[in-house]
Amino acid sequence: MASITLGGTPVTTVGELPEIATKAPNFKLTKVDLSEVGLSDYSGHKVVMNIFPSVDTGTCAKSVRQFNEEAAKLEDAKVLCISRDLPFAQQRFCGAEGIENVEMLSDFKTGEFGKAYGLEFATGGFTGLHSRCIVVLNGEGKVCYTEQVKETADEPNYKAALEALMNA
Repeated sequence: MASITLGGTPVTTVGELPEIATKAPNFKLTKVDLSEVGLSDYSGHKVVMNIFPSVDTGTCAKSVRQFNEEAAKLEDAKVLCISRDLPFAQQRFCGAEGIENVEMLSDFKTGEFGKAYGLEFATGGFTGLHSRCIVVLNGEGKVCYTEQVKETADEPNYKAALEALMNA
């Protein structure tokens, strides 16, 4: 399990992020239109997974805005913004913010994504939500970069994630 902080208080996750060069765990997540999507739907594409606790917090919202801006410049890559928010909240946020270059996906039904990727909070006030992480996959679905943000209120390293994507 990862040891991180939430507002300066030590917390843990249920496991560790997938190892570099391993096949990413499969998933089923819910899109804003309530349809389901899985890892195989992104086969052949490079993928950035921007994972966070809730789009209704400042840092999470900022990461979606930043990746939306960066995604507009990417070719043959998908940016997935993943949380346990209800799809309705994700859709409301995107509509209000003009977000249209990333895909918002929800793990609200089962939470299995957070468990499979080892990033669900196991302790603290956000237990059951996703910790702030970045996972980058190459076109074959293999993990080529991960970041577990040490303090949940901090932003991820956008530059490092995008460099990993370009080199995937």
